[in-house]
Amino acid sequence: MTPQETGRLQTYLREKFNLSQIRVKPRPGVDDSVEVYIGEEFIATIYRDEDEGEISYAFTMTILEMDLP
Repeated sequence: MTPQETGRLQTYLREKFNLSQIRVKPRPGVDDSVEVYIGEEFIATIYRDEDEGEISYAFTMTILEMDLP
């Protein structure tokens, strides 16, 4: 993903979740996805998909059962 896309995704997530600590960072050696952090904690991956000229982004967050209260 381009730095512009990464910035747009970060802005969107910060506004959507009303949380300024969200950061979107490129993944080393990978150009079709980025990592999402809250502070220093990794929380999700966003994948970019382009189909017939239309672009979409898939937010994937795994929650481990042992992390639930």
